[in-house]
Amino acid sequence: MNLSQLQYFPLALPHFSVLVVIFLALVAWVEVRALRLAYMHIGFGPHAAVLLLLASLGGSYLNIPIARLAAHQIVSGREVSFFGMHYVIPVVVEWPGTIIAVNVGGAVIPGLLSFYLLARNELWIRGLLATAAVAVVCHILAEPVPGLGIALPVFVPPASAAIAALLLSRRYAAPLAYISGSLGTLIGADLLNLGKLQGLGAPVASIGGAGTFDGIFLTGILAVLFASIFGPPVRGRVGAMRARP
Repeated sequence: MNLSQLQYFPLALPHFSVLVVIFLALVAWVEVRALRLAYMHIGFGPHAAVLLLLASLGGSYLNIPIARLAAHQIVSGREVSFFGMHYVIPVVVEWPGTIIAVNVGGAVIPGLLSFYLLARNELWIRGLLATAAVAVVCHILAEPVPGLGIALPVFVPPASAAIAALLLSRRYAAPLAYISGSLGTLIGADLLNLGKLQGLGAPVASIGGAGTFDGIFLTGILAVLFASIFGPPVRGRVGAMRARP
């Protein structure tokens, strides 16, 4: 299997276009400074946050192969519908087996950013609890889909992350939502279901890619919205930090 066959957008064009539109709307919102305070809650400037979301969106095209499963009957060159979303299965000419890959935009970037937020905000215990809760929900609802791999209803990660984050901390709802939504989805939907990939006929099973990328991307946007809605005033937090001895 050629390396170029591993690189493809995980969603069909109409659904991927929806994410692009959401992203562009978010950019416009940031540029008029409506979300400037929200990004300050998470710990990034508005332009840095936009670049991270853009990197996730563009990185969804890139898959890094890490393993290979034995060949079975293949499903290739078609779209698979799951919970109203249409996912792309790449065209494969020579298929030595299912390639296990890590998606850059849906796993690498969200994973690194999640660990950064954990360390920066010292949310190790609450982050672990929130991630475990989201992972359990995602593991229960994730389904093996022939030709695709593991798929999950698109709004499960952001919705479950929202509930877990708000229950554990109103002040840190934004970073907790991002951390638990990203890591919980990767662990519960993808990693804990690797044993179910054999025999699905998927040419590429991408961790954080098709089937889960859309939910992880929306979780990143939801974290920003949480910061502006539920977070405490930024001035109060800055003033408190200055008042410390």
